[in-house]
Amino acid sequence: MKVYNTSEIKNIALVGGAKSGKTTLAEAIAFEGGLITRKGSIEEKSTISDYREIEMERKNSVVSSVMHVEYNNNKINIIDVPGFADFQGEMVAAFHAVEAAVVVINSQIGVEVGTELAFRYTDKINTPIIFAMNQLDTEKANFDEQVRELKDFFGEKITVVQYPVNAGVGFDSFVDLITQKMYKYPKGGGKPEITDIPASEKEKSEALRLALVENAASGADDLMEKYFEEGDLAIEEVRRGMKLGIASRALFPVMCVSAKENIGIGRLLEFITYNIPSPQDAINTKTLTTGEKATYDASLPTLAFVFKTANESHIGEIAYIKIMQGELSEGLDVINSANDSKERISQLFVNLGKTRTKIEKAMAGDIISTIKLKDVKTNATLTSAKNAGLKFNPIVFPEPIYTTAIKAVNSADDEKLGAALNDFANHDRSLRVELARELKQTILKGMGEFHINTVKWYLDAMKIAVELFAPKIPYRETITKSAEASYRHKKQSGGAGQFGEVYMLIEPYYEGMTPQKTYPIRGTETIDLSWGGKLIFNNCIVGGAIDARFMPAILKGIMEKMEEGPLTGSYARDIVVNVFDGKMHPVDSNEMAFKLAGRNAFKEAFKAAAPKILEPIYDMEVTVPSDLMGGVMTDLQGRRAIVMGMDSEGRNSVIKAQVPLAEMNRYSTSLSSLTSGRGTYSMRFNEYQAVPTDVQNSLLKAYEEATKDEE
Repeated sequence: MKVYNTSEIKNIALVGGAKSGKTTLAEAIAFEGGLITRKGSIEEKSTISDYREIEMERKNSVVSSVMHVEYNNNKINIIDVPGFADFQGEMVAAFHAVEAAVVVINSQIGVEVGTELAFRYTDKINTPIIFAMNQLDTEKANFDEQVRELKDFFGEKITVVQYPVNAGVGFDSFVDLITQKMYKYPKGGGKPEITDIPASEKEKSEALRLALVENAASGADDLMEKYFEEGDLAIEEVRRGMKLGIASRALFPVMCVSAKENIGIGRLLEFITYNIPSPQDAINTKTLTTGEKATYDASLPTLAFVFKTANESHIGEIAYIKIMQGELSEGLDVINSANDSKERISQLFVNLGKTRTKIEKAMAGDIISTIKLKDVKTNATLTSAKNAGLKFNPIVFPEPIYTTAIKAVNSADDEKLGAALNDFANHDRSLRVELARELKQTILKGMGEFHINTVKWYLDAMKIAVELFAPKIPYRETITKSAEASYRHKKQSGGAGQFGEVYMLIEPYYEGMTPQKTYPIRGTETIDLSWGGKLIFNNCIVGGAIDARFMPAILKGIMEKMEEGPLTGSYARDIVVNVFDGKMHPVDSNEMAFKLAGRNAFKEAFKAAAPKILEPIYDMEVTVPSDLMGGVMTDLQGRRAIVMGMDSEGRNSVIKAQVPLAEMNRYSTSLSSLTSGRGTYSMRFNEYQAVPTDVQNSLLKAYEEATKDEE
């Protein structure tokens, strides 16, 4: 394969709704580019992109696939991204490797949640986009309606470049407003007949071309001046203006395709080669932690970024790499800036789904893959020795919003399950695995129920049977008033016994509180608890009632009960303990006796101090279509949410609320049902608040029942 220079490389991501036809479009592109001689189909389970068993079974993408095509003396690298919102981590990773996104629209449906997500992420990092209006050959195709909807959602930057002449069953022709020609395709696709625009389309084409030229002129001052003076631009000027406008996100072109019938594919590829910026021409590029941007200068020492890793059957670990500077070649030694370890590039590949073709060298801007790296993960920067220490800013993946507890049905599989989950999380950075010591559960977090069920599918395929269930809530316990208690631990069993007696006063802790004056404080220890809040331990002993050497044992007993609170076994927090009296025995007193006395005195005082259970409260933002807001609001109120405010975002409403975590189990599924998949939300921990009395009573009862069963 030819080694392409940076100026000859275009990198795009195919994104959009789950049923927009991205995978079929990727297949048509490979066919148009001569990489395959027969198009596969999702129904026949024979596409390049959806080659994994789970994708063939489910008939939808769950992992991004990397491919390429050579066209018009350019190499176009393509990342086909899953359309479901649950796999948006794949989309985010792809956007850090490409210079543009082709957003595929189902012309029967229009804007979907995948469309909105793609637009939102590209807007964050200034990635140019092209809209490809697909499935124009279907009965319910409605190009004009979907363009109106695109403008409603994304504004007047939406610019029609092509429009269909006969959308619907039998679609075979469109008008191209740049070339000012009509393209008519034979049945089954192929080379189009290019003719002048027919008289019946003149009025419509001239009106749409006027809008196109006006938007293209805004790409450069000299073009705008000429447009004002002459009212038109030449084809080459339109192309230059469009290229500048696309790069700066000043316009969003709309193209016509039928991926299934292979219509408009060649013209789309030609448009990409002319109008999508090469890596070195892109306005927004990835930055180093030093603040410098990637240069894509092939003459400089090597810098490369690992944007994705995967574990492929029969191959093992594979790393997908964007070359940011210099070049990569077989046998090159590089340094992994994540840990300063040396790695050797043993083999380089260009990708076509599961097919990999060996190459000897690739230049700055290219996307390639390699295998057999020792310790390279997503977000790693690979450098030549001259660039050692340089790192690119990491991809920030979306925070998981769906949480479940997971355990192996057979405890003998625990180790295999842990290894498998950690492997999945290494490759899918929007998936998180936590061993919650507090909850005594393994917690799996993802972007939705479909995401988690995909993990379960893999585990089932590995013959690891698992159970998924609602995770416990990390409650906290505290007190609301002062209380005193004492406890005598006395044990005699022949010979030396155990004796320790402790008196204590406990108080609620809050910032800026005044220390109690009843018992003189001789010494204070402040403990910042790892689970949040504080424990203040005051030594108020006078006259040697308890020897100083036993005070650490008393504190240890208290800490044991703080770690397993008296009410529900949850962590306790924000308490002041004043040990003010006690008794010792000259022979039988020891550390164990005082630890147990301290623990039990604390337990008794805690129960007398008007204890409260605290629950985690989260700030959340829910983005929903404005016309569906009522149902979402009602649902939130049923979850004890407090609405803090509302904003508008285009045709959407953004609800800001505070909600107890305990009420959010499977919320992503409920929101999807209420909004037909169009609602999205994010959550971030805010604080702990006391639960309502009825909730506390039910929690106490449930804990009592659970501990009774354990006994």
